[in-house]
Amino acid sequence: MLRSLLALLAGTILLVVGFIFSVVVLAIVAVLGLALWGYLWWKTRKLRRALQQQAPDGQLIDGEAVVVEEWHEGTTLPRELPRQ
Repeated sequence: MLRSLLALLAGTILLVVGFIFSVVVLAIVAVLGLALWGYLWWKTRKLRRALQQQAPDGQLIDGEAVVVEEWHEGTTLPRELPRQ
């Protein structure tokens, strides 16, 4: 009886200590993540300003380009096709 009561008490204490430890670790990770985000935001502010000034009307247009090579009859294909 006494042994199971001590086991229950030790289990409860370990559970509470583990919960407190996880909350502290989560808080530290959150603070470090916010600090890193703030540092990167601060360091890239000049770059963001320069990009906004280069764009027409202060807007950035993001896009993607694809190069398509034309092939006409009578031309020969290369031996090996280019790899992408």
